Amino acid sequence: MNFILRKIFVALVYIVMIVVNYLANALPINNIDTGAVSDLYPNLFAPAGITFSIWGIIYLLLGLFVLYQFETFKKISLKENKLLNKISIYFIISSVANALWIFSWHYGLLWVSIIFMLGILFCLIKINLLIRENKSKDFFFLSLPFSIYFGWITVATIANITAFLVSVGWNGFGISESIWTIAILLVGSIIGILTSVRNRDIAYILVFAWAYFGIIIKHTSSVGFNNQYPEIITAASICIALFLITIGFLLFRKA
Repeated sequence: MNFILRKIFVALVYIVMIVVNYLANALPINNIDTGAVSDLYPNLFAPAGITFSIWGIIYLLLGLFVLYQFETFKKISLKENKLLNKISIYFIISSVANALWIFSWHYGLLWVSIIFMLGILFCLIKINLLIRENKSKDFFFLSLPFSIYFGWITVATIANITAFLVSVGWNGFGISESIWTIAILLVGSIIGILTSVRNRDIAYILVFAWAYFGIIIKHTSSVGFNNQYPEIITAASICIALFLITIGFLLFRKA
């Protein structure tokens, strides 16, 4: 891809993604905001609304990535431009999928939204692999934005699938919802810990800690589940402790 064309396409899809996400709640799309759609499929894995404020950080960091490729902060070498070309292909696809996810989610097409979410997840896996394979030193403009985005989309994929199962009335093979939620929390934590250790990525596992903290807030809040499921609060707390231990381990390895 031509370097100039790449910069233009990346900027355009970023703007489209931001506009669609803004209109999702400003209009709102299909007369329902994003959070209200989530409320239509109540489940014990969903975090408190404040947890989703991480999207603001993600879009801000992705904005820095967009500016970075225009050499706003430093001169970019030929080698770095070649890396950006590879990353940009996946960024463009993920941004389009992000915007399409909004429409499928707001119109209640949850099975379609899972496809788009998995598409975003795949692109972010590829982007993070490219960044690490090329040993990029641009932490704030490459590694950090996509680590946080990757971490959040990993958790969001689990949440999206959970909402879909609720929408189709899945009975969990007769196993209680709280047991399934604990199982999901544990599986999610294993995925998060293994991925962060493999990639030596502290930012990624920090996102998991934030998401699980949001689940605890939802379960302890009087406007949430008001401590009805202490076993889930305990499980989420143990997972957060494991995340913090993982962070300590990664810091020790870097020392």
